[in-house]
Amino acid sequence: MITVVTDTYTYVDLIWIEKRLQRWIRFGYLASEQIIDPRRRSVAFAPGNIFAFVRWAANDFGTVVSRVDILRAIAPGDTYSTVAVPTGGESLLRLNGWPKVERVLQAIDAIEALEIDPGRHRAGVWRHVHNRLTASAVPHAYTR
Repeated sequence: MITVVTDTYTYVDLIWIEKRLQRWIRFGYLASEQIIDPRRRSVAFAPGNIFAFVRWAANDFGTVVSRVDILRAIAPGDTYSTVAVPTGGESLLRLNGWPKVERVLQAIDAIEALEIDPGRHRAGVWRHVHNRLTASAVPHAYTR
């Protein structure tokens, strides 16, 4: 869950329950982190920071949710998109289903392979990846 509170940070609740439920940050600069228990923690992002939030859940029959969101943490008064419950950040990319999530993770890996920080990209890069993958097309290769 991502929530925005009265201070200026965007908070994300993370969880890791082996083989059942996983919510993690793939990239982004944490402003703070609070460990709640061995399975749960809450992290915060300062306004303007771009981060990737990955969610996965399974039941006895297999995967039921695969989702990746790349968001820009919002400042007070900014517009934002709802992600999870109850509020979120500016949505730059939102894709569901393991094949598309995997392609986003591969795009992140390719950018990192160039020794470029994916959290330092302009928002347009992630919107491009979102639009291309939504249309079942290949995103343009990113270069220095």
